[in-house]
Amino acid sequence: MKDRINPLLQPFATPWQTPPFESIRTEDYEPAFLQAIPEALQEIGEIANSPEKPDFQNTIAALDRAGDLLNTVSAVFFNLSSACTDPLMQKTAQEISPRLTDFGNSIYMNPKLFQRVKTVYENTPGESLTPEQRTLLEDTWKSFIRGGANLTGEAQDKFREITTELSRLSLQFEENLLAETNAYELHLTLAEELSGLPESIKEAAALTAREKGKEGWIFTLHAPSYIPFMKYADNRKLREKLFKAYTSRCNHANSRNNTEIIRKITALRLEKARLLGYDTYAGYVLSNRMAQSPEEVNHFLQHLFSSSHPAALKEKEEVGEFARKEGFTDTLQRWDWAYYSNKLKQARYTLDDEMLKPYFRLENVQQGIFDLARQLYGLNFKEVHNIPKYHPDVKTFEVYDHTQQFLAVLYTDFFPRDNKNGGAWMTEFRTQHKENGKDVRPLVSLVMNFTKPTPDKPSLLTFDEVTTFLHEFGHALHGMLSRNTYLSTAGTNVYRDFVELPSQLMENWAIEKAWLDQWAIHYETGEKIPQQYIDKLREAANFQSGYQCDRQLSFGMVDMAWHSITAPVEEPVCQFEQQAMLPTEMFPEVPGSCFSTTFGHIFDGGYAAGYYSYKWAEVLDADAFSLFKEKGIFDRDTAASFRKNILEKGGSEHPMELYVRFRGRKPSVEALLERSGLKEKSQVPDRL
Repeated sequence: MKDRINPLLQPFATPWQTPPFESIRTEDYEPAFLQAIPEALQEIGEIANSPEKPDFQNTIAALDRAGDLLNTVSAVFFNLSSACTDPLMQKTAQEISPRLTDFGNSIYMNPKLFQRVKTVYENTPGESLTPEQRTLLEDTWKSFIRGGANLTGEAQDKFREITTELSRLSLQFEENLLAETNAYELHLTLAEELSGLPESIKEAAALTAREKGKEGWIFTLHAPSYIPFMKYADNRKLREKLFKAYTSRCNHANSRNNTEIIRKITALRLEKARLLGYDTYAGYVLSNRMAQSPEEVNHFLQHLFSSSHPAALKEKEEVGEFARKEGFTDTLQRWDWAYYSNKLKQARYTLDDEMLKPYFRLENVQQGIFDLARQLYGLNFKEVHNIPKYHPDVKTFEVYDHTQQFLAVLYTDFFPRDNKNGGAWMTEFRTQHKENGKDVRPLVSLVMNFTKPTPDKPSLLTFDEVTTFLHEFGHALHGMLSRNTYLSTAGTNVYRDFVELPSQLMENWAIEKAWLDQWAIHYETGEKIPQQYIDKLREAANFQSGYQCDRQLSFGMVDMAWHSITAPVEEPVCQFEQQAMLPTEMFPEVPGSCFSTTFGHIFDGGYAAGYYSYKWAEVLDADAFSLFKEKGIFDRDTAASFRKNILEKGGSEHPMELYVRFRGRKPSVEALLERSGLKEKSQVPDRL
């Protein structure tokens, strides 16, 4: 209908002004962007050309408020492009992303606007501002400098060109990875090929086959299918086949190959950094992080490696010896690791995911996590059915505090589908902020890829998936509990090497008996999880901690290698990667395998020169949880302090100041080493 109104361009007449997903069509996004971008540019122009003397409110705060419609349209579009995409949405992203990049450039490279920001930055006494205002002013100034405001002439034109191309390439990387993941299926028709696989995994594979109109069983490269196959399948040749398919994604001679995209991205990032006066892209990124420099990051990674690697080598020997006792006579390969590690874990601890999964029904895990948030922070979650959803799998909750004050809307989206990226993440359709003095509460979304229920079984999670849920929920708390004035400083808008603290802190409750006892019951019998299982979970908590640490450090090393280059990489991408990961390697090379071509965190996400932050934040979370252990894991005073000083503050102050305010001191590395069982081997300094 010609007179149909674009719902994205109207005030949302929905509960809590949530996006009216059920009314939005994919074709609505492009015209919404084409209206929102000029409107935002006009707002920016009015700030830049204001006859008023520049001050914090009419320049810095005004910039933070500008582009409200564009923020809304972008949040809806890009969140759904990851969770529920389609070909038209992908086409729209390719067309709109360069426009958005140009929009950003037009802000930072507006000389009148920059002069106003500079005037405020140089002439506003710090004592006249609140801590959040001081942070916003400092961050705004840095954003302009890092956005090329000081560049002139050809250098500025080049900067624009680079940033536009980078946005296009990152988007293409993401689309290629999703397409490549979806393109592969392992279709099995012989029951004997399923030897070793638990019934629940076979049922899920049979369901996938039926959904695709095929007989037998289909395994995919999505985590709920791939991981258990590698862990349980007795058929070594099939494990090898699936492993090679997974690890060679986007490294084939087809249109979805990401190797040249990686070369271009890293070369352009280097060029961008050089234009801004940095030797490397890592130097550019880390100048605005807690770690501050590539040298500091590399020092941190190497020190942890010195503790983890001897343990990892010992763990490999243990797995190899166990495999030989099981009759294995070949060389241990990468596709053997999960299989024999799991068997060793079963033998050592009499513990296995399949033993635990009946106690980890998704609905119970969710309730357990919600109850934990209630015990710690006084939160209450009410499922509602009047808030529009973007997919039938999505559930919606209103979140209230103990006084019944509304805090947030929470969306949950738990199951894999072909139009959804792999992995798990938290995002927001609206970030908390204040508008004309009124508190605007956030719309937070949790997206995961858990095993779908079957006609015979509900969705049953592995222990790792329970931990993943806790992790992402920690991010959600960071967004939901935010109490800030400005969008730019609210919620998860914090330093990259601080943002994982709330998420990783939550993971600590996964092995706490007092929490598991509250909700972990057998989905069929109602039996509480046995004490012996909890004991074994705790005993097994550090199983292969050396290997797991090595593995994560290897990702950080690859990330730092790609972003510490001083000239474009000419050698093959896989060769470059192998050299970077060499210190951690314990297995024979697998031709065709390449991690970088699937490393979305750094090539289509925000973790470039920042993947180390997961380990960095582990130091923070281990140290923070040690206080909970000291005071009590449900201690409301400790939780209240964490909420007040961390969760509510967002990026309103420097993260180390916030942490010290909570903990009373800087974080200690010792807590992490003690928790992981690596303390004796450590040479890591006691403080970050």
